Amino acid sequence: MRIVVLVKEVPDTWGDRKLDLETGLADRAASETVLDEIGERSLEVALSYADKNADAEVVVLSMAPAGSAATVRKGLAMGAHSAVHVADEALAGADLGLTAEVLAAAIRRTGFDLVIAGNLSTDGAGGVMGAMVAELLDAPHLTTLNAVQIGDGTVSGERASDGATMQVSAQLPAVISITEALPDARFPNFKGIMAAKKKPFETVTLEDLGIEPEDAAASRSIVLALSEKPPRQAGTKIIDEGDAGQKLAEFLVQNRLV
Repeated sequence: MRIVVLVKEVPDTWGDRKLDLETGLADRAASETVLDEIGERSLEVALSYADKNADAEVVVLSMAPAGSAATVRKGLAMGAHSAVHVADEALAGADLGLTAEVLAAAIRRTGFDLVIAGNLSTDGAGGVMGAMVAELLDAPHLTTLNAVQIGDGTVSGERASDGATMQVSAQLPAVISITEALPDARFPNFKGIMAAKKKPFETVTLEDLGIEPEDAAASRSIVLALSEKPPRQAGTKIIDEGDAGQKLAEFLVQNRLV
């Protein structure tokens, strides 16, 4: 079984995350970049299955700038068998639609029995990539799973809904996305880090995927306007001079809080 895991390099959630006010794109120099935690959890689901099934092959797939290779390699150090890195300057600022198209093309090229993704990235937070990729692959998809069971020719899981829990399943090949309810990812050990240097790592471009750069540029969403969030204003301070209760009541009324 070949399991393709979608991972993404994102700005560190503990650092500053900013947009370039001229281009509207994420300012990657504003903070350190890391492998998205939900992508690591997705990889853990695949690796846990591979630990018990010798015929399972786990492929890490990422669309990221050329300088992100070291981040993608972390997936190999964690235990993935190979990695595919889609890197092309024409993909700078790619929207969700273009990203899904490129990832689907890369998955077709690699081949798959199961695709695993996170339900929501910590930067774009689109929450639709799993479904979009599945649609382009013409494959069934199970989204926002809190539990996953991979079987012989099937995948199933548990999804929370309003006031209930749903049990869902699909025949392979399929696409699933998981939530943070799944276990934390394992840490790469020294053996894994050294082994990662010898594992297959393929870098592909739009040309390799049969996508014209002009088509990629034409399918982007365009940022029409962008402004920096204004600094937070100081709150109202009420000093008790015998009339604090009255002032507080007036404040609440003026701001329609009562």
